[in-house]
Amino acid sequence: MGCILKGGGGLYNRLTVGAVLLAAGSGSRMGHRPKSLLELGGIPLIRRQIIALSGAGVDELVVVLGHHADRIAQAVQEFPVTVVHNPDPDAGQVSSLRIGLQGLSPKIDTVLVALADQPLINSQDINDLIGAYKKRPEGMQVVQPEVDGQPGNPVMFSAEVREQILAGAANIGCRQWQAAHPEAVHRWATANQRYRTDVDTPEDIEALAARTGHRLRWPADLLVAG
Repeated sequence: MGCILKGGGGLYNRLTVGAVLLAAGSGSRMGHRPKSLLELGGIPLIRRQIIALSGAGVDELVVVLGHHADRIAQAVQEFPVTVVHNPDPDAGQVSSLRIGLQGLSPKIDTVLVALADQPLINSQDINDLIGAYKKRPEGMQVVQPEVDGQPGNPVMFSAEVREQILAGAANIGCRQWQAAHPEAVHRWATANQRYRTDVDTPEDIEALAARTGHRLRWPADLLVAG
């Protein structure tokens, strides 16, 4: 019994996972600063996400930039990722998602969509999500973490869903697809609060520090004077 999982065979076939990391927002509630460059332990959040995804064995990664693209690109330039640009990031997250999906190769089996402003997500969290996707009930095309009844991130979905999103109207993204196909969405119940933890405002930074002891800090060139 000790070798049934060796060689990529065994209980579950090896999935080719393509990830889309969304980092195109303006950070308007953070004083128009890029949230993905907030640092935890001196490491920008976007780098922490890339390291987590890589550590979980994701096969390819597309990073979607928009606002602050030049500054964020500096933080990811040495990683083997595909960087794509949303020419109209104010069109919303759906537009960034669709550009990211277009940037993935056709060979992938499943898509993982991650957000660059989730400070605590680590490789084990990504591994757990991939495991939940592999073990999803038959017929399920989307797996989304659900913490205390609330939806979390990242989200995973099949290559077929990717194709359907891209074939649909410009305002169709993962959330819209889920609303139209609730019978194909698996809400994966988990107690892991990291899937629900993101930062949108300065108050979120303070709340995170108070709750977890993790203090996010801006790099020196993004500090607000006074």
